[in-house]
Amino acid sequence: MTLSLFDQFASPTLLGVPLIALALTLPWTLFPSSSSRWLDNRLTTLQGWFFARFTQQLLQPLNFGGHKWALALTSLMIYIITLNLLGLLPYTFTPTTQLSMNLGLAVPLWLATVIIGFRNSPTNALGHLLPHATPAPLIPALIIIETISLFIRPLALGVRLTANLTAGHLLMQLIATAVFVLSTIMPPVALITSMVLFLLTLLEVAVAMIQAYVFVLLLSLYLQENV
Repeated sequence: MTLSLFDQFASPTLLGVPLIALALTLPWTLFPSSSSRWLDNRLTTLQGWFFARFTQQLLQPLNFGGHKWALALTSLMIYIITLNLLGLLPYTFTPTTQLSMNLGLAVPLWLATVIIGFRNSPTNALGHLLPHATPAPLIPALIIIETISLFIRPLALGVRLTANLTAGHLLMQLIATAVFVLSTIMPPVALITSMVLFLLTLLEVAVAMIQAYVFVLLLSLYLQENV
């Protein structure tokens, strides 16, 4: 039972070929593209309105130099949301439950923000390692602590996304197993448990969207410190 619960997080293979590559490329085919007509349909218009509102909300606290990241951050947010939501469908796989993939997204983007900070303003970038008006005896300790916290940021990004999605999927599978077992023993209890499962599914949909937003929001905050 313990092994079967975690089988859903193993990357599926077909004829020895890992299907995670197909799962990573599938989301881009689901969004409608703009046409050459003067007026788009309702779905494309709603999609464009959502992208514009999200980009405006995300870039509002950033300086003008950070606006160059608008396309990258918006695309990343939509991409992670789609991967998270597709993983809730039956017989599918959620690539964002893999810590290696989340770290593969977090580390290069975090490193890009750090490199931008050291390239544009090295003094301010190094100034983040030492708070203002720090007592002299605490300076070495604070520099070490702030340096460690700086390098923990990408790990925190990847672990947060992985842990939230993994916990939700495990809880859903546990409750679904309970519903299946109780359906023949105690049907009334199984009905109540299925209602709990439905509410948990709605919560997991919200978590999938919120965690993608939090991932991109934290990246924008790291970018804000370096532009």
